[in-house]
Amino acid sequence: MFRLSNNLILLINFSTLILSIPIILESKSLGRDYSDCEKWLQKPILIFGICIMVLSTIGLVGICCNAAAFLWIYLFLMILIIIALFAFNIFLFVITKKGAGKATYELGFEDYRLGNHSNWLQRRVENFDNWNNIKSCLQQAQVCAKFNADHQNDTIQSLYQSHLSSIQSGCCKPPRVCEFEYESATVWKKRENGTWSNPDCNAWDNNPNVLCFDCNACKGGVVDNIRNSWFNVCAFNFALVLILCLVCSFGCCAYRNQRREQLNRHFFFSYYR
Repeated sequence: MFRLSNNLILLINFSTLILSIPIILESKSLGRDYSDCEKWLQKPILIFGICIMVLSTIGLVGICCNAAAFLWIYLFLMILIIIALFAFNIFLFVITKKGAGKATYELGFEDYRLGNHSNWLQRRVENFDNWNNIKSCLQQAQVCAKFNADHQNDTIQSLYQSHLSSIQSGCCKPPRVCEFEYESATVWKKRENGTWSNPDCNAWDNNPNVLCFDCNACKGGVVDNIRNSWFNVCAFNFALVLILCLVCSFGCCAYRNQRREQLNRHFFFSYYR
């Protein structure tokens, strides 16, 4: 068991140390080669890569040098990470469990409303600066231009039966309740002197840089997209916590074995001194 636990910890930490190098290099390339909308990932990825490198190095030193103190630090940090990931998972579960589009029979998409989602997500999206940044990123990514190119020959019936993403449904076309006259996927004619109870109908503009980017439906679609992504992160984190618990158990065995070996060595030298 001594060699098994030690060899497993050695193999795991050597693998994660090697893995941390491309992660750190990728974070550097994000800052150099990608747009401002993608650069927000740079710091989290860099911090994640550095943490993996430091933790792996501590684990390797503890195993290779029979340093029980390093293994204790390694286990302590591992337990902190497990607790942090578990708490983060609870947070993600709470804010993602509420929220869904309103499905309509025979339509390939759903209507999205900001109020269907958790208050925490609503506040983040409704913040003026946050939304301007999100809107700018959607425009830079040409989400609606691609949507228009994909559906330029569609009739209104075929468009409504298409499987649209939450962002396409909320940001690239007006809500169905507006009942605008369809000309193309991103061009809709408003009724003259029309009045609408839904403010999104007034917010709609055929200008490619405006469309429904200021609509509540667009914010709802963005939040729904975030919610789905975070739900996947939650599932990944749950699996990661289980793996880390397993690694931590092997680390505890290795630490206990090293402590026992040190005590036996100390007893041996004390006995024959």
